[in-house]
Amino acid sequence: MSDRYLGFANSTLGRKLVDALGLPRPVPLERWQAGRLRPIEGALVLGGGPLAGQVAAIAPRLTADCYGFASEALEVPAWVAGLGPKLKAVVFDASHLSDSDDLKQLREFFQPLLRSLASSAHVVILGRAPEAMADAQDSVAQRALEGFSRSLAKELRNGATANLLYVAEGAESQLEGALRFFLSPKSAFVSGQVLRLAPCAAQVQDWTRPLAGRHALVTGAARGIGAAIAETLARDGAEVTLLDVPQAQRDLDALAARLGGRALALDICAADAAAQLLEALPQGLDIVVHNAGITRDKTLANMTPEYWDAVLAVNLKAPQVLTQALFEGGKLHADARITLLASVSGIAGNRGQSNYAASKAGLIGFAQAWAPRLAEQGASINAVAPGFIETHMTAAMPMGLREAGRRLSSLGQGGLPQDVAEAIAWLSQPGSGAVNGQALRVCGQALMGA
Repeated sequence: MSDRYLGFANSTLGRKLVDALGLPRPVPLERWQAGRLRPIEGALVLGGGPLAGQVAAIAPRLTADCYGFASEALEVPAWVAGLGPKLKAVVFDASHLSDSDDLKQLREFFQPLLRSLASSAHVVILGRAPEAMADAQDSVAQRALEGFSRSLAKELRNGATANLLYVAEGAESQLEGALRFFLSPKSAFVSGQVLRLAPCAAQVQDWTRPLAGRHALVTGAARGIGAAIAETLARDGAEVTLLDVPQAQRDLDALAARLGGRALALDICAADAAAQLLEALPQGLDIVVHNAGITRDKTLANMTPEYWDAVLAVNLKAPQVLTQALFEGGKLHADARITLLASVSGIAGNRGQSNYAASKAGLIGFAQAWAPRLAEQGASINAVAPGFIETHMTAAMPMGLREAGRRLSSLGQGGLPQDVAEAIAWLSQPGSGAVNGQALRVCGQALMGA
């Protein structure tokens, strides 16, 4: 369903009216399109500590236009406030900030840049995980980056985003993969997020097809977000197996034929679902996406046992049972990537969704609990928590709730299934084993929750 307010607010008449009334004016977000050559189409500015130099070394693969600001150590042209080009991407390395006084460098660096950001610009701040700091003052300064980055994300305009990456010692080699996502339109609906990168031996060999040669399973793949995930994984080179309930066989077959994939009609809650799945996957898997899910909304006072049990069975129990079976059956390859579709409801809760929120919070816990076990064999597991995404389900919501869901985020609009799919495609890459046991919100920095 189209966002009529977004279209009207950006029309000639609508722009004048919403500005005169002081109403929010979200802008259409720039998203990744086929045929794009580089992650960044425009100017990239770097600054800060030593990690900025490492980013400068890979910058030619990210953009044709790289500058340095407030940093004499970088061997790139200097960007001059008021004279330089509009900025499409900004990376500031704050890993060297070691006490409260050093934090003023954040203001000194960003304040001159903010009025020079292009539409749909992307800002990334780099730091070191506070819990890894031996010195208390270092830890305090690095923890302060979270409050700064999330506040900055809420102040940015014109579709710009800001995110924070804590880079562990030894994880610097995985910066390129992370920046290819967070500085590009692939992260259009990801803002105000904090992720930790750990060392990871695996590397992407071909950035044009980063998932080439990898086998993927997507549950709930017949339509909506699941179909978008399957399409994006196939675009990036994966061979996809699409799983959904037998009732969705027609849609499943059509999508599988279009993607050159394989359809698998299976009820994931069936008693023999695990056995059927293992039999259907003789080659094993590199990528597993547990997307299948349902809602049965009622306030807790009116919640029936049937509604509660159905949601917990599909959303939470089935992913655990199937993952356990794949793991014990030797079907997960050594560097497998598993992604669980959680929800911001699982982080913030939602009235009338106690069953759904419990199931989605459980998936985040599942990722955290299984991460150490999978890391031993080079594999990883993470959760992606979408916010308000434009789907057939949200289109059926009452208009007031639908509009509230769209506007209550820093980007002032709903996301698209593509936004969720791009995040999952990035987490499915070999190098994204650097992220493990974490939850990435794809919500436009929704004002609901943390």
